[in-house]
This record gives sequence, structure tokens and C-alpha cells, in this order.
Amino acid sequence: MTADLLVAAAALLVLGFAGALWPRPDGAQIVVYGGSAIAAAALAGQALLALLGGGAATPVLTLPLGLPWVQAHFRLDALSLFFVLLLNLAAALVSLYALGYGRHEEAPHRVLPFYPVYLAAMNLVLAAADAFSFLVSWECMSVASWLLVLAQHREAANRHAAFVYLAMAGFGTMALLFAFGLLAGAQGDYSFAGMRTHDLTPVLAGAAIVLALIGAGSKAGLVPLHVWLPLAHPAAPSHVSALMSGVMTKVAIYGLVRIVFDLAGPPQWWWGALIMTVGAVTAVLGILHALLERDIKTLLAYSTIKNVGVIAIGLGLALVFRASGIGDFAALPFIAALFHALNHSLFKSLLFCAAGAVAHATGTRDIERLGGLIHRMPRTAFVALVGCFAIAGLPPLNGFVSEWLMLQSVFTSPSLPQPLLKLIVPVAGVMLVLAAALAAACFVRLYGIVFLGRPRSPDAAAAGETDAVMIWSMAAFAALCLVCGALPAPAIGLIEPAARAMVGAGLPDGGAGWLYLAPVAGKPSSYSGAVVLLAMIGFGLAVALLVHRLGWRSLRRAPPWDCGFPSTDPTTQYSGSSFAQPLRRVFGTVAFRAAETVDMPDPGETRPARFALSLWDPAWRFVFNPCARFVVWAAEHLNALQFMTIRRHLSFMFATLIALLLAVAAVAR
Repeated sequence: MTADLLVAAAALLVLGFAGALWPRPDGAQIVVYGGSAIAAAALAGQALLALLGGGAATPVLTLPLGLPWVQAHFRLDALSLFFVLLLNLAAALVSLYALGYGRHEEAPHRVLPFYPVYLAAMNLVLAAADAFSFLVSWECMSVASWLLVLAQHREAANRHAAFVYLAMAGFGTMALLFAFGLLAGAQGDYSFAGMRTHDLTPVLAGAAIVLALIGAGSKAGLVPLHVWLPLAHPAAPSHVSALMSGVMTKVAIYGLVRIVFDLAGPPQWWWGALIMTVGAVTAVLGILHALLERDIKTLLAYSTIKNVGVIAIGLGLALVFRASGIGDFAALPFIAALFHALNHSLFKSLLFCAAGAVAHATGTRDIERLGGLIHRMPRTAFVALVGCFAIAGLPPLNGFVSEWLMLQSVFTSPSLPQPLLKLIVPVAGVMLVLAAALAAACFVRLYGIVFLGRPRSPDAAAAGETDAVMIWSMAAFAALCLVCGALPAPAIGLIEPAARAMVGAGLPDGGAGWLYLAPVAGKPSSYSGAVVLLAMIGFGLAVALLVHRLGWRSLRRAPPWDCGFPSTDPTTQYSGSSFAQPLRRVFGTVAFRAAETVDMPDPGETRPARFALSLWDPAWRFVFNPCARFVVWAAEHLNALQFMTIRRHLSFMFATLIALLLAVAAVAR
């Protein structure tokens, strides 16, 4: 399997060259996107078969690449196999979507060479078995995605987004470099096998965990390192946005899991408390910001931040249980986190693809200029409705199952021995519930404003259905959301080998049978998505039958209630801003200093009324803007160093060398 993945990665790199050299763009799109879909589907199929067979680790494959004394090591185990399946399942369907979407791309020559390279780099990250291979693949993933974000470089906003993304990517890689340096220790064994045998002191292990959280969290979108994500995802083409949001953030989650659960040694309970706290804050702030956005892709990007926070809550809780010696309970939040990662890759890729279809059909991503698309794009509206139901956590779709499992794991927290954790875990559970409720409101708002009502602009009124190949790929995502929600046990069975490898346990009795899911032994709580689905279908059919049998046989049409204001102007409808106003006034004033300015004309004046809303992100105000000012200040004051004499330069270098030697001696001791 490892050799097959490397061959597939090499084939994807060849496709990148083909995309750059192919003479005609239409032929290049078929070759690149079609070849990428085939390679991704093959890897997903192999990973699925390997997980069904138990997910046994493959032997380490060593290649004579890179540094002479390090080389390149690649290996797949149950954890990486699950993420290979997650990555390539979504990539295959997104590549199929791109066959239709690419025909409408403004600059395909700036996307085609880097798209397969991006897929290859993400796969290599998952297969890397040493720090050198991991970081090189990680950087290739970052650079390829940066070039894809910069595809439409003529727009100033896209250039700014690409700059912020590149800066954050470099910062995250530097943090991971230092984390791997601490894990390698003084002996400098950068293979993952060597790191597992290295006993770190609690201080060094804690420092490595914090650095890993910063490095992987910056790529995943954890607050306050999330600032690049709502800028870069809308700037990229929609099929690239689907991969960045649905897949690349999960590769970052894989990096965090690999370091924290596998390489860092025996965990401390405060590691999990830290990750859980950051995840809870991330979940609530992310969905609050999404609730206030009017750009579809920016809204979806902030929603990704929320879901990454939910995953972090599960991972932190699993780490807490494992550090407390309750391995049986650790499996539940770990499986819930990875299952939510899989679910998010499906419904978020679906929603970004739907957003691309809407943007292509209408020429805008502003929800205030849309409306009534359910009549003009009925197929897109249907699959988008499935995605909105799934991401809002409504049964019987997959988003509900993983969040329900997460809450079940929170309910087991009274068994934790640390008094502080008995406070932190319930608070995190409350924030998880709050984030889920706000997500439901957010996507009711999104779907209602975009697809229901009447068109708010001529572009929305003139919209038409999208390409058939795009519809089929989105329909496949919607079907997977339904299958994973109605029958979650098979998907959880694919995660259990990773749970047993990372936390040493799985669900009791495999979580019950294929019909019912019982995650906690000895507890009466259980869930059956299939039963819920059948009950909903049966209830709907019964209501329809009763209405037709017992209702009025003659059809009577009447105008709807119009609140005493019978205007046909579309501007009298609820807007996205008015829908969000109550929640904005409750939460936004505290979290984002939301300020409303209303300029209402006096009676008799003919000028229009004006409404303005101002928000600010605390991460920019309290973290990144002060850092930028400090960098400018330091550059101005350190500029004098270049005018030093040779003697002062040599003295400065000698003092630096002594300081580094003392630091190395302290670490080696």
C-alpha cells in the first residue's frame, strides 16, 4: 500500500507537468481532473480495503532522498490509512466536479499545473514516517495551495489573502520544525520510530505539544491562528476551496494527532485541557462569525473553523481520559472526533461545490443579492439542502451522529479524577451545544436567503441549472452524508483500528450492531439513524395520505399573509442581515464589538435610509496587529546592526555561539 501511494503521488506529479504543457486547456482539464479522480479513487479503494482488513501497519519504505544521514521514510498505519481514505474519497468527487466547473474557470492555466501536485503533497504528508519527509511534504502542500489561492491574482483581495496565507503557513511550519526538534532530542533521530523511543522530560514534552498545537492549529484554523482561512478559501476556485476546507484542514488534524497521541510519549492531562479549551473557543467564535457573514464562501470558511473546533474538543477530551488512565472512555471522543472529520470533509466539500455552482450561475457570492434559486436551480437546491441539514447537525444525516457521540463522551466526564477538569469539560460541552444551535440558525439563514423567497437581483432571476457532471458529484456527496448518518456503524468500524492504535481501546462491543449505535457500555443511550430515517419517511407519507384523504377535495388558492403590507418588491423580504440581527445583538457586541449605524432620513426627505455594520476580529486586534507593530519597531531599531564594525560583528557572533552551546548543553542534560 505504501509503494502504491508513492506511485500514485508520482503519477499526480506527472499530471501537474501535463497540465502545464498541454497545448489546449479543454484537453488539459480532462487529463488533469480525470486523472486526479482516477488516482484518488484508486487510493481511497485501497485504503478502504486495508481498513476493512484491520488496518495493519505496512513496513517502512526507505528512499535515498533528502539529507544523506536522514533519508526519506514512508509508512502507513491505521491512523494514516483512515486519513488517506478521507482525503482521496473527497478528492475523487471534487475532481469529478472540477471536470464541469473547470470549463467555466477564468484562468485554468494557473490552476491545472498545481491541482494534482496539491493532492500528491497531502498524500505524502500522511505517508511520511520521519520529520524531514513530513515537513518537506507539508511545505509542498502549503506552496501548492498558495499558488492555487493566487490563481486570480489580478484582484487585490486575492493577493492579500495569498500573502496572509503564506505568512501563516511559514509560521506554522517553523513551529512544527521546533516541535520535531524537541521530539528528536539530542541524538537527532528524526524518524518517527526513533521519536517513539525517546523519553522526554515533562517540560520538553509540554513545549513540543504547544508547538505542535500552534503549527498544526494554524493550518487547521484554530483560534487565534485562523485569520488566513476566511481570506484564502473564498479567493481560491470553488473546487480548490472544497479541498482546502474539507481535506487540508483534516491533514493538519492528522499532524496534530500523530504528534500528540503517537510521538510525544505518555500524555499529561493539561495537554488535553489546553486543546479542549482552544477547540471550544474556536467552535463558538467560528460559527458566530459565520452567522454574520454575507459572502457564501466566507461564511462556509468560518463554519470550517467551527467544525475544526468541534474536532479539537473531541481530541482534547480523548487525551484527558487517556492521561487519567481511563482508556475505555478515551476511545469514544477520539472516534467522535475522527468521525466528525470524515463527516465534515463530505458536507463541507458538498457546500463549497454548491457555492461554486451558485456563484457561476448568478455571478455573485453575496447572499443579499440572491434568492428564489430553488425554482431556477432545483437540483443544486436539493443537494445544498442535504448539506445544510448535515452541517446543522440534524438527524438522520451524518453531522448529527458525530456531534451526538461527542456529547455522549462529555457526559462521561464525572469519572475524571482532576477537579479542574470536572469544570472545564462541562463548560466545553455547553459551548459545543451552543455552537451546534448557532450552526442550525446559520444554515437556516443561508439556505432561506439564497434559495427561498424571490430573487433580489436580475442576476439571480436569470440563473439556470449547472452542469450535469457537477450535479452528479454533489449528489454523490449528499448520498454519502445520508449513508454515514443512517448507517454510522460501518464508518465507525473503519475508525476503530486507529482508535485502538492511538488510545488503546475501541467502542464497547463495537458500538452495538449495524442498526443501533450504543457508544457507552451499561448506559441506556443509543441511536439508530436508519430507524429515524424510516420514521421520518413513514410520518411524511402518513401526513400526505391523510391530507389527500381527509382534506378539502377542491384546491383553493389565496394570497399569503402579508403583515398588512402587500408589496411585491423583493427588498421587503427578510435579508441576511435582518435574520442575523437578534443573534448579532446578543453575541456579536461581546465577541466582535458589533456596532450598527442607522441613517434614517427625516420626514419629507427623499434620500434613502442607510444602514452600516462594523465588526472586528479579536485575533487581528489583540494578536496580529500588535505583532505587526512589533516587527516594524524591531526592524527599525535592529537596522543599526548592519552598520557595526567588523570587530563588533565578530563579537556578536561569538556571543551567539556561546549562548547556543549553553542551550544545547542544557537540553542534552
